[in-house]
Amino acid sequence: MQDKVVVVTGGSGGIGSEIVRSFALAGATIVFTYRNAKVGAEKLLAELGPGGHWTRALDVDDSAALNMLAADVERKHERCDVLVNCAGITRFVAHAELDALDDELIDRIFRVNWRGAFASVRAFRPLLASTGDALVVNISSIAGVTAMGSNIAYCASKAALDSMTRSLARALAPAIRVVSVSPGLVDTEFVRGLDQGWRDEQARRTPLGRLATPQEVGTAVLAVATTLKYSNGCIIPVDGGRPLT
Repeated sequence: MQDKVVVVTGGSGGIGSEIVRSFALAGATIVFTYRNAKVGAEKLLAELGPGGHWTRALDVDDSAALNMLAADVERKHERCDVLVNCAGITRFVAHAELDALDDELIDRIFRVNWRGAFASVRAFRPLLASTGDALVVNISSIAGVTAMGSNIAYCASKAALDSMTRSLARALAPAIRVVSVSPGLVDTEFVRGLDQGWRDEQARRTPLGRLATPQEVGTAVLAVATTLKYSNGCIIPVDGGRPLT
């Protein structure tokens, strides 16, 4: 990834930070965004060391801000080789509690998880296409396939994200590949803060007997960029076989 420029939205989170680290270790210049976690973002940026890396606070449902980010990446680097859409939100709402899943939360989930990813691609498309061999990776979830997840809207947003991956892969080829990387439950700091018994149950019900690590997701995304060069319009699972049970 030497001399390549990688943009990661939601790059300061548990999964996003490992994606950032994976590409930085491979030699890429990283631009990553965060929403509120300024301290964590600055700490991650310092960890990356020299190499022209930078970060910015940004809401991915703000299309004007995304356009400004793309313009600044073009001005500073004159290229964008990989865009990783990792920004996302959710909140636990039992699937049977329909009234608890209010309109505001539904709209917020789709604005961030789907529209934010689409708007990011829209903003960066000219810069990506100019390289002739660019990649978009959408961080999805097995919830989009299994319909089991933190709430019904979250599951639907990830299913929509996978559908968008296939549509854009067809529309933007051959200059830009588009792939979903779809983790199962990932052992992030957020997940470690949930009920231990529930986490143990999820691990028990996974054929490999454990949760995914953030590093495994980061490695998978890097592999799509560096090794799986003929993959396009597909959903690559990082789930330990969880949908099998």
